[in-house]
Amino acid sequence: MAFLKNRAPVIIVGILIILALLGLVGSFTANPAGFIQRIAVIALIGLAIFFLFRKFSNSSPQKKEQRAFLKAAKRSKKRLQQKSGDTTVKTSSLGTLTTLKKNNKTKKKSPAHLTVIDGKKGKKKNRASF
Repeated sequence: MAFLKNRAPVIIVGILIILALLGLVGSFTANPAGFIQRIAVIALIGLAIFFLFRKFSNSSPQKKEQRAFLKAAKRSKKRLQQKSGDTTVKTSSLGTLTTLKKNNKTKKKSPAHLTVIDGKKGKKKNRASF
C-alpha cells in the first residue's frame, strides 16, 4: 500500500491533465471561434498582468546598478569628447612655443603647508618583562 500512497499525487495530477485536455478539445469542436476568442482574452490578460508586474517591480538593485552604470558611462563619454574637443582649441589659442615657455617660468609653485609635530622621542617605553 505504500507504493500506492507515493503514486497518489501523480495519478491525481495525470487525471486532471487528461480532463483538461478533454475539455479543451470538446470546447474547440463545439465552438472554434469562441475557443480562440477565450484563449486570446486569457493571453491578453496574462500579458497585461506581466507588464504591470514588471513595471512595479522595477526597484530591484540590479536594475538600479545597471542604470547607474549607464549614467556613469554617458558622463564619461561626454567628458572624453569634451577633453578631445578642448585640446584642439587650447593648442590653437595658446600660440607659439615661446609664449608657453614664458607662462611656465612665471608660474611659481605654492609652498607646501606642512607642520612638524614633535613627539616624545626621548621617553622610553616602560614595558613589562615576561
